[in-house]
Amino acid sequence: MMSETLDEYLGRWAGTDPLRQAVRATVTALASGTAAIAALVADGPLAGELAASRGVGADGYDDQKELDVRADEILLGSLAGKPVAAYASEEAELPVPVTPGAPLIVAIDPLDGSSNIDTDVTIGTIFSVLPAPEGVDPVSEAAYFQPGRAQLAAGYAVYGPHTAFVLSVGEGTTHFVLDRAAGTYRLVKERVTIPTVAREFAINMSNHRHWDERLRLYIDDLLQGKDGPREADYNMRWIASMVAEAHRIIIRGGIYLYPADTRAGYTQGRLRLIYEAFPIALLMEQSGAAATDGRTPILDLVPERLHQRVPLIFGSREKVERVSNYLTGPGEIAERAPLFGRRGLLTA
Repeated sequence: MMSETLDEYLGRWAGTDPLRQAVRATVTALASGTAAIAALVADGPLAGELAASRGVGADGYDDQKELDVRADEILLGSLAGKPVAAYASEEAELPVPVTPGAPLIVAIDPLDGSSNIDTDVTIGTIFSVLPAPEGVDPVSEAAYFQPGRAQLAAGYAVYGPHTAFVLSVGEGTTHFVLDRAAGTYRLVKERVTIPTVAREFAINMSNHRHWDERLRLYIDDLLQGKDGPREADYNMRWIASMVAEAHRIIIRGGIYLYPADTRAGYTQGRLRLIYEAFPIALLMEQSGAAATDGRTPILDLVPERLHQRVPLIFGSREKVERVSNYLTGPGEIAERAPLFGRRGLLTA
């Protein structure tokens, strides 16, 4: 029996509500764009030099690859005529207009993990759908200065051995897989719940010397395994593709950490708040997990710049809360109420 398609799922969710119908049309269009990117990624070198440098990204830091640019063009093109007033991308300095007067705006990281393109390692696309705010030009940066909880939908596509599409429209997190023969996404699991017991963490250990001392203490405690305070052995993962790390956590739990550190350009974190941290945080919270900058839940933050960066820690709720307790400082841990509404220190 063929499972429900993404558009059928969204139709069931949207009903006759006009705003939900707009979200449905937007997400379906983005999904179509990601299917086109999946086909391009599957061709690899046959599609050209996808890892070739095209210069520096919009914020002046990251190397922009050929596939970054082509993915951006595909996704922007997929929204033509859809109920989207503006499109903001990691690949462009400012938002661009799409459909004047439309009720939604979109923020996208068209190709996350682009350093992995030429090595055939998992990469992906991350997106966020927001309401076009009243009284603000939707094609301005200010239109995107909304808290993460304002998101109407968020998700990602991950291009690996199969292409998965993970989505939240505020009623749980839902997992789809691309049916290549039919050219559509099909439902795999409607209510994802992230496991709480996985003994895995993802962090770039090469930056250990640059971290806050309290974060080093947390990681060092994990590395001590059965002989340390966690009394359990942990495995470390690091794919250098945040969306791939998120998908692993969606499937089997664990924690991901990309903290701020003392290096130039990293003191405020490295991942982008609006089109990376916000959508992943929504997916995490909607699947029973959590995401924080170390102290504050990501979805409670309010951006001040379009390409604003932020420290990002996400995964199983108990593990995220434990890291937040470490980062609070030894003098505060015993007295501090947990960030996410539970009592006492957790043992995850």
